[in-house]
Amino acid sequence: MDFKLAKKEIVDPTYLWIGPNEKTLTGNNRINITKTGQLMVKDFLEPLSGLYTCTLSYKTVKAETQEEKTVKKRYDFMVFAYREPDYSYQMAVRFTTKSCIGRYNDMLFRVLKKILDNLVSDLYCHVIEPSYKCHSVEIPEHGLIHELFIAFQVNPFAPGWKGACNGSVDCEDITNHNILQARDRIEEFFRRQAYSFYHNFNKTLPAMHFVDHSFHVVRLDSCRPGFGKNEVVCSPGTFSPDVDVTCQTCISVLIYGAKSCP
Repeated sequence: MDFKLAKKEIVDPTYLWIGPNEKTLTGNNRINITKTGQLMVKDFLEPLSGLYTCTLSYKTVKAETQEEKTVKKRYDFMVFAYREPDYSYQMAVRFTTKSCIGRYNDMLFRVLKKILDNLVSDLYCHVIEPSYKCHSVEIPEHGLIHELFIAFQVNPFAPGWKGACNGSVDCEDITNHNILQARDRIEEFFRRQAYSFYHNFNKTLPAMHFVDHSFHVVRLDSCRPGFGKNEVVCSPGTFSPDVDVTCQTCISVLIYGAKSCP
């Protein structure tokens, strides 16, 4: 009911809740309607988004005649599924190399990816979209050298990631905690590479080594399939098939939270 009625005495109140698709809502293991008309929904899912209507019926009774009159009021609510964004991290590093030509650059790239994956595999995180390019860089007082510019993304959805959620429907807290740990481990790995560089300057360094201060990291927000920017579920007429942050247009979609365009 509204604030005005909430402050008054209500006689014989009854409540009728209508959910999306104009279906009457009744109590079940997910939905509970209290005696005072409150709608309680547990583990709210994408398809439950939409228009909810509560019709309040109550009586007014004249003290002198005991005449009764039934009054009805309707309240409309738009309710949407919501998820906090998932985090991933875009990272970039640089390594020196003898030449931009040859198989050793590919070997270093593959070995580095394997090392990083092993660092974070127990967190159900993995490296995705790895890439590199070789450039010639002129450095003051050091002349021209070749460097590999390496970029990759660390993602919290490695195969089997749902096992970390322990059956929880909403496990953003778990996945986001894991990706934070993964970021810290990778950052520490490259910090150690820099430490090794500084403490071996009197020794012969390998031709391919980490370039100090070249590690960069940027946090990216991503949405689960079926959700868009502002963390709100995609509405009918739109869908989101991946972890992008926008919902795409699809006129044949008639539901909330669509992950594909039929």
